[in-house]
Amino acid sequence: MQPPAWNAPPRSDGGEGVMKDALSDDELARGYYLELAAALVRHRLPELADLPLAELFRRGLEAGLRLHHFKRTAGLPRVCKVLGILRGLAPADLLDVGSGRGVFLWPLVDSFPGLRVLSIDRKSVNVADVHAVDAGGVERLRGAVMDFHRLGLADDCVDVVTFLEVLEHLPQPQRAVAEAVRVARRFVVVSVPSHEDENPEHIHLFTRNSLIELFAAVGVRRLSFDAVLNHLIVVARVYDS
Repeated sequence: MQPPAWNAPPRSDGGEGVMKDALSDDELARGYYLELAAALVRHRLPELADLPLAELFRRGLEAGLRLHHFKRTAGLPRVCKVLGILRGLAPADLLDVGSGRGVFLWPLVDSFPGLRVLSIDRKSVNVADVHAVDAGGVERLRGAVMDFHRLGLADDCVDVVTFLEVLEHLPQPQRAVAEAVRVARRFVVVSVPSHEDENPEHIHLFTRNSLIELFAAVGVRRLSFDAVLNHLIVVARVYDS
């Protein structure tokens, strides 16, 4: 797959592109998932492949690559909570459904350096980023474009499925949950907003009871719940359900 033509125009107004040039290597490492961003740059600009990580990042900005998606987000409460849950589950491999621009995906890959991850999304532009990071050296990461209502994957093919901030967008959430349960060997981890918001793309508002009913409809009754800053998180045990 060819990466999309998404180069941004150079900035001369003291904005993000210029500001990052002024940051030290340590500041870049603290503010960004630098290894992952550098992998993307390494693939998109192979003539720079041998440069150090921070210099790759800077040169990627100069070339107009949009690297702001790699800002560190592991401090977000819902991301922290799910990462903590996954440390307890100790997955052998993981499917992340609806990775989007990587708000959860990049901290996941950064926090679990030995974990094999398949990231799927409906938008090819997001999957192109994943392909670039994979091709740039993070070979335990794979990406694919898929319909969340009909996953092109075998039964029981992955240890844990994460399905975060996605169900509220889907016209058929029960079918999507059924697919996640079908491909998971042990657990499905879901997060959804717990309060109404102004996002016009949110077509469902789930409660604890509606999530219980949603999973019961696909044969899963062993659930545990957490709540964190306007979000509900449910861990569904899918084996021996």
